[in-house]
Amino acid sequence: MAAPLLLDLLCCLTVFWLLLLPSHSADPDPLQDFCVANLSASVSLNGFPCKPASEVTSDDFFFDGFTKEGNTTNPFGSFLRPANVLTFPALNTLGIAMNRVDIAPGGINPPHSHPRASEAGVVIQGKLLVGFVTTNNVFYSKVLTAGQMFVVPRGLVHFQLNVGDGNALAYTAFNSHLPGAAVLPLNLFASSIPNDVLTKTFQVDADIIDTIKSKFKS
Repeated sequence: MAAPLLLDLLCCLTVFWLLLLPSHSADPDPLQDFCVANLSASVSLNGFPCKPASEVTSDDFFFDGFTKEGNTTNPFGSFLRPANVLTFPALNTLGIAMNRVDIAPGGINPPHSHPRASEAGVVIQGKLLVGFVTTNNVFYSKVLTAGQMFVVPRGLVHFQLNVGDGNALAYTAFNSHLPGAAVLPLNLFASSIPNDVLTKTFQVDADIIDTIKSKFKS
């Protein structure tokens, strides 16, 4: 993709992110100009305690974590690089965060939800099938290409699947400095949920559950 087009897309996402999301932030409003997180301290009600202003530098307000392509050589064929309060402490109390999402051909950002934020995203490269399911079990989806956007309401299960021939890249934005992610296959099959619960839930034999769990062992 030509550099000017990439810049235009990023600018559009940034403007959308700045104008819309903070006004409907899922986090409490900040009470000061900034509050760069002191990550060595315990989390408080409104995020991390502030780093002393005398120790804040210009570098605190800049993040270069999106400059490198993610390693997608994993079972899902995808890699997510977050810019949230834990990786970019200047976002503390600001009610915003972003992700870089790299997905290899045939790869997937598996079904998951964000308990603390709605999500808006833009496809920068490739072709993605983006979909989500409502609490009434209604499924919405569309195949998106470079320059097209999507939105996922807070807490709903959603995914992105690379249906193109090449690598796909998307950037997503959230109205929380720490949106969280509940990844369904990991929550269900890489946790300590008893097999009896899973066999009853999915109406299958225990050997099927064991087979699925074996794929998510670390």
